Amino acid sequence: MSEKTNQTARRPMRRGGGPGMGVGMGEKTMDFKGSGKRLLGRLRPFRATLTVVLVLTIAAVLLSVIAPRVLGTAVDEIYAGVVGQRPIAFGEVGRILAIVTGLYLCAALAQLVQGFLLAKVVQRTVQRLRDEVEAKVNRLPLAYLDGQPRGEMLSRVTNDIDNVGQSMQQTISQLLFNGLTVIGVVVMMISISWWLTIVAVLAVPVVMLVTARVMKKSQGLFVQQWQHTGALNAQIEETYSAHELVKVFGRGPQVQAAFAAKNDELTGVSWKAQFISGLVMPIMMFVGNLQYVIVCVLGGLQVANGGMSLGQVTAFIQYSRQFTQPITQLASMVNLLQSGVASAERVFEVLDAPEEPADAAGSLPPARGRVTFEDVSFSYSAEPGAQPLIEDLNLSVEPGQTVAIVGPTGAGKTTLVNLIMRFYDVRTGRITLDGTDIRDVPRSQLRSRIGMVLQDTWLFHGTIGDNIAYGNPDASDEDVLEAAQATFVDRFVHSLPDGYDTIVDEDGTNVSVGERQLITIARAFVADPALLILDEATSSVDTRTEVLVQHAMAALRAHRTSFVIAHRLSTIRDADVILVMDQGRIVEQGNHESLLAAGGVYADLYASQFEGVAT
Repeated sequence: MSEKTNQTARRPMRRGGGPGMGVGMGEKTMDFKGSGKRLLGRLRPFRATLTVVLVLTIAAVLLSVIAPRVLGTAVDEIYAGVVGQRPIAFGEVGRILAIVTGLYLCAALAQLVQGFLLAKVVQRTVQRLRDEVEAKVNRLPLAYLDGQPRGEMLSRVTNDIDNVGQSMQQTISQLLFNGLTVIGVVVMMISISWWLTIVAVLAVPVVMLVTARVMKKSQGLFVQQWQHTGALNAQIEETYSAHELVKVFGRGPQVQAAFAAKNDELTGVSWKAQFISGLVMPIMMFVGNLQYVIVCVLGGLQVANGGMSLGQVTAFIQYSRQFTQPITQLASMVNLLQSGVASAERVFEVLDAPEEPADAAGSLPPARGRVTFEDVSFSYSAEPGAQPLIEDLNLSVEPGQTVAIVGPTGAGKTTLVNLIMRFYDVRTGRITLDGTDIRDVPRSQLRSRIGMVLQDTWLFHGTIGDNIAYGNPDASDEDVLEAAQATFVDRFVHSLPDGYDTIVDEDGTNVSVGERQLITIARAFVADPALLILDEATSSVDTRTEVLVQHAMAALRAHRTSFVIAHRLSTIRDADVILVMDQGRIVEQGNHESLLAAGGVYADLYASQFEGVAT
């Protein structure tokens, strides 16, 4: 267990659940206006295309709102023939119908092109958002990522971004078209009858009032919906990752109960959010139908007393339906809009998270491998008065030396390694590599000098050869083969179906634990680092495989400065220097024989492993 994990373990324990239990839910409400404005601002790079989209939308709206007025003249022509004023001019009626058909056809074509261009803009915007989040994650400090459940983080960069794209795709086009349609229809209605227009638009205040009330009530629920989604994903990811442990300890029922509880919470919040926001649609339909009836009655009275022609009333009735329909559609998109903005806000939280301090512009001298710690103090908590995990540590390691670090859990061993890699920065003091403060050089340059083999054998989906070459993208096939032979990978790889082209998944389940460990050592070997860090590299392998791993690590350590963290003291007998750490301090220092002769902490640790069980 790493010291950071151990620090976490000292916090109050969560009881009553398996993996995923206890994930907190924030109650932060959504800044709808600010987040929505920021989301729309991301469309700015596509201004030219959006201008074309706007022009096409205006054209489609104009053609759509002109068509009913033209169609009204055909109604008047037919009505005049029916009541005997003059014979029906079927040729004129046919010409008018052809014009109306053409108008609607052109409007549909304009909408089709507009939809194509807008879809392209939205997908490019979402693509850029994904790229920014991916780049941001690589700039975030390890402390931020350690403080986030992995499933929650994955939900933000996958589910939430997808939801943002879907919401933008479905709402922007409708907002443009329906908003402009309302304006165009009002203008056409006024041109026919201003007082009937007043009757028709009386529905607008009702719509605005209902929509405002619904949005205020439901916006917090949409935030909670996506927070619960992230928590559920975190619990699922944790449970699946630890599936064997869940089975071994018989915690299946508890895990299922925890999942059911979180699923119920998500279902409840989602139902409330969708139901409350969905109230807008039926209310708007009722208001629209009521307005339609009133317009029909008043329009019929106007025709009866000769105030309006039948064609004008017919056109006005169509406009009244065109007026209420887009308003109803806009109101029905409240849930989509709020859901998308809520997801955008969660993505923006990642983008706004504090990043690692900027890299310095210095450079390292030619690699030798001399490492010094000068009065180093460190604590994982940045709060004032926090107990340091490492305090006033001084250490000097000469080039080519192998330094073994031992001590009880929580002593600061892995923390020491994290500080060398600059996964965390020291609070006070400094660490130098070949005389240069590691904070004065870019992290990438520092880490290019360092090879690392962890207790967790991380393999990536791909071939065994690809996983070895991961340590050096420029490695040739000969370099990969040399590294594999030096680390004994070549001994087992020929027994696999496709040799070095054998595909391994992310967990490497089609190769054994020891074989995975040898592959990670070969990966470090091909990187040819000046400084090598081995963190519990043999803790999870059997004794026979441990011998191979030790030989592989011996080849890897040759002519390199090495830091070896080990609980099995048998693996570090040949180390040049053994550091015994306790509570962040070096309490003993020397080689294997001198430390045994001293009869101190190291001797006690050694005796507890080889002379009996510690009580």
